[in-house]
Amino acid sequence: MMRCSDRLLCSLFLAAALFGVAAAATRRHDWDISYQFTSPDCVRKLAVTINGHTPGPTIRAVQGDTIVVNVKNSLLTENVAIHWHGIRQIGTPWADGTEGVTQCPILPGDTFAYTFVVDRPGTYMYHAHYGMQRSAGLNGMIVVEVAPGAAGDGEREPFRYDGEHTVLLNDWWHRSTYEQAAGLASVPMVWVGEPQSLLINGRGRFVNCSSSPATAASCNVSHPDCAPAVFAVVPGKTYRFRVASVTSLSALNFEIEGHEMTVVEADGHYVKPFVVKNLNIYSGETYSVLITADQDPNRNYWLASNVVSRKPATPTGTAVLAYYGGRRNSPRARPPTPPPAGPAWNDTAYRVRQSLATVAHPAHAVPPPPTSDRTILLLNTQNKIGGQIKWALNNVSFTLPHTPYLVAMKRGLLGAFDQRPPPETYAGAAAFDVYAVQGNPNATTSDAPYRLRFGSVVDVVLQNANMLAANSSETHPWHLHGHDFWVLGHGAGRFDPAVHPAAYNLRDPIMKNTVAVHPFGWTALRFRADNPGVWAFHCHIEAHFFMGMGIVFEEGVERVGELPPEIMGCGKTRGGH
Repeated sequence: MMRCSDRLLCSLFLAAALFGVAAAATRRHDWDISYQFTSPDCVRKLAVTINGHTPGPTIRAVQGDTIVVNVKNSLLTENVAIHWHGIRQIGTPWADGTEGVTQCPILPGDTFAYTFVVDRPGTYMYHAHYGMQRSAGLNGMIVVEVAPGAAGDGEREPFRYDGEHTVLLNDWWHRSTYEQAAGLASVPMVWVGEPQSLLINGRGRFVNCSSSPATAASCNVSHPDCAPAVFAVVPGKTYRFRVASVTSLSALNFEIEGHEMTVVEADGHYVKPFVVKNLNIYSGETYSVLITADQDPNRNYWLASNVVSRKPATPTGTAVLAYYGGRRNSPRARPPTPPPAGPAWNDTAYRVRQSLATVAHPAHAVPPPPTSDRTILLLNTQNKIGGQIKWALNNVSFTLPHTPYLVAMKRGLLGAFDQRPPPETYAGAAAFDVYAVQGNPNATTSDAPYRLRFGSVVDVVLQNANMLAANSSETHPWHLHGHDFWVLGHGAGRFDPAVHPAAYNLRDPIMKNTVAVHPFGWTALRFRADNPGVWAFHCHIEAHFFMGMGIVFEEGVERVGELPPEIMGCGKTRGGH
């Protein structure tokens, strides 16, 4: 019997054995994180870069591979942590990259090696998970291919295509993340505002270069950093577009002009194919869509992203679909038509229909457990604490502790966070009016985690409500670390536990790691608490998580192996305590 002397190698070995992947490779990356001047929308500003670039390199791997990313923090005055969004970190919870939850941040000048197995094929992403750093440019994509032979009968995936492209969607501000964070913490609050530009693969176009002397001086529309991204296609061929949204605020609608898109994957799970003209995509989500290059090859076409769910104040983000082989077409020629404007920004019903249409592929559906052991009903509201505007769940606004939960729990540092259990429902749930402004908006703060029995089945119902202003409710994309969950249902108005569960989709629900809660509505999800560790669950809008819209789950932490000392050094672990 093999004895493991190295906790990390043991965890990776067990993960590889669990997924039955033979001859897996180790793929190594060396990243230097630094501030660099960039011009992604033609306006020169500092961005957090990987090896001098934003977005960072796409990580490509095969199911079962081990990824090693050596991260050097060269920011000098700023910490770093990187989250591998959608990678479940089975056996390596300390590599999740969530500052305050699974690790202390990487200090200026320090180096940290993230090592983990990519256990499932699909389209994923990575991004900063320290403060509001994600909106400063530290992000990129992860593409995991099916392992040879893993699908059986030579059928690698339930669809075929001739080539593929990766599309990373983002929003972009000219103010620094420090300015944005300071504004959110101010009394009165200074909101981050709508983004100046929408980027596709890190490129966009700010249209108001002359709006102020400062902007005009730093704006260069001929800068190569802001030349539109070009996606080449050959007439008659079918292409897979892997689309990811790493936006900090914006819900987006994505369109490829003149081409229908067939949705085939969502967050690494195969979808029962359905055709759309526009793809609604929320921060933290990934999709794969298939298109056929069957339009006039003598011209090019727009890729376009537009803001939905919030009243837009940002121009359309654009890139170019370039047809190769047209007799009268240049691959870099601008399309002759205006960029698509997308659907109405406030058409919630249209977006709910897409959410309901996203179900599991019949040949790849994983049935959920028929019942749950526990239900947590979370009312999402905008509140006030000491004059500051916050977001809260069941009237509790989340705060991160100075000592990461994973470290505190493994080392018995019980004073590192609140030990009192957080609320599982909210006052007046049976009659709460989600359309009304709250009579008492005051809330409290807490860093208490939800403790889950290992192996139990947990239902979480996310209830959206009115904000502090009348007649206002927003879409919130919720992301669960360390798991995929079944999306059991969406509904309008107040969730009724005596009525709505009877209509849950238990036949073919899609599994995801990020899901939208629509305005004035609810979303129900189910997951199995079977991944030992401590995992964040939060709104993926950067400002909302910063303002308290999140919680933490603990499950089976006693099963986690010895922690690497490199994740310690802050809070109660400072100085080796």
